Amino acid sequence: MDNFIFHNPTKLIFGENQLGRLPKELATYGKKVLVVYGGGSIKRNGLYDSLMNLLDKSEFEVYEMGGVEPNPRLSTAKRGAALCKQHDIDVIVAAGGGSVIDCTKLIASAAKYDGDPWDFVIGKARPTEALPFGTILTLTATSSEMNAGSVITNEETKEKYGWGGPFNYPKFSILDPAYTLTVPMDQTVNGIVDTMSHIFEQYFHLTENTSFQDEMCEAALRSVMDIGGRLVEDPNNMELRESMMLAGVWGLNGFLSMGMRGDWGTHDIEHAVSAIYDIPHAGGLAILFPHWMRLTYPRNPKRYVRLAVNVFGVDATGKPDEEIAMEGIDRLSAYWQKIGAPVSLADYQIDDSQLELIAEKASAKGLVGGYAKLSKDEVVTLLTACL
Repeated sequence: MDNFIFHNPTKLIFGENQLGRLPKELATYGKKVLVVYGGGSIKRNGLYDSLMNLLDKSEFEVYEMGGVEPNPRLSTAKRGAALCKQHDIDVIVAAGGGSVIDCTKLIASAAKYDGDPWDFVIGKARPTEALPFGTILTLTATSSEMNAGSVITNEETKEKYGWGGPFNYPKFSILDPAYTLTVPMDQTVNGIVDTMSHIFEQYFHLTENTSFQDEMCEAALRSVMDIGGRLVEDPNNMELRESMMLAGVWGLNGFLSMGMRGDWGTHDIEHAVSAIYDIPHAGGLAILFPHWMRLTYPRNPKRYVRLAVNVFGVDATGKPDEEIAMEGIDRLSAYWQKIGAPVSLADYQIDDSQLELIAEKASAKGLVGGYAKLSKDEVVTLLTACL
C-alpha cells in the first residue's frame, strides 16, 4: 500500500436527542452564529424550531441563511460569506444534508478571504484560515459531515468541481437519525446510491497489498445493500435509519481508503452532467456507474470478478471471467433499479445534444479518473451508452 498520514479531527455526536449538546460545542468559538440550511425541510421536520429555541435560550446572537440548492452554487456561498463579514460571525452551523454542508465549507473559508471564493475550488488559491463550523445532519449520503471535501457549482460558467483542504473539516457533527425519518423516498434512495458510489470509487484502485481495505469495502457494500433494501420497504424504521446514517459517514470519511487512491472519474463525469442539467448527483451516479464498469472491465478483469463474487454473490463455478463480472454488474443495476434509482439519462430528459460539451468539461484537466483514466472520446462513449 501507499505511505499515508491520516488525520480526521471531526467530533461525531451520534444518536437520538443529541441536539442539546450544541450550545456547549458552539460556546468554544463565540456567540455570533450563522445558521445555514436548504429549501426548508428543517422547518417541516421540526429541527428549525428546536434549533432556534435552543440557541435563543443559550443567548447566542443568531443570523440565518436559507435557500442552499441541492447542487450548491458559488453565488450562494458568496452570499453566506458576505453575511459572515457583515455581522462578524464567530461560528457557523450547517443544518441539512451534504449540499448545505458543502456550501458551508466554502462560506467558512470565503469569510476569511478578500478574493473570489471560486479561487479555492479551481486551485488558484488555498485557504489559510476559515471560520469554525459544525453540522446537524438531516440527510444520509455524502459524509461531508466528517470529511474535508466539498462540491460547488459555478452557475455562470456551468462548471462543477470538488475541492478540499484541512480547514474544511467540521469541528463537530450532530447525527440524530430521527431527523432523517421525514426524508422523501427519492432522497433516501439517492443516499443509498451515493454511499455505495463513494465506496466503489475507493474500491477501484491500482495500489497493491490492500487486502484489508478491499475487504472492508466489500463488507461495507454488502451491509449498505442489505440495510438500504430493507429501508425502502420500511422507511420509518429508526434502527435502519440509524444504521444507514453511520454507513453514510463511513462511506467517505477516509477510513476505507487509507493507503490507496481510488478512481473518482465517475464523479467527475457526473459533476459535468449536473453542472449543465442540474440533476441530483446520486441519480447521475446510478446511471453512470454500471456503464462505467462495463466499459472499464477489460482493464482489470480480476477486480470485477472479485466484486461480483464477494459483494453480489455470483456463483463463479465453470464461468469465464467476463460472464462472472457482467453478472455482478447486472446485479448492481437490478438492485439500484429495484430500490427506485434512475437507469438512463432519458429519465431526466437528457438527450445527446450536450454529450460533447459534458465530456469536454469532464476531461478539462486531462484523462478522467485514477484507475481507468478515460479519454474524452471514451467519456462520450460512456455517456452515449447511458442514453
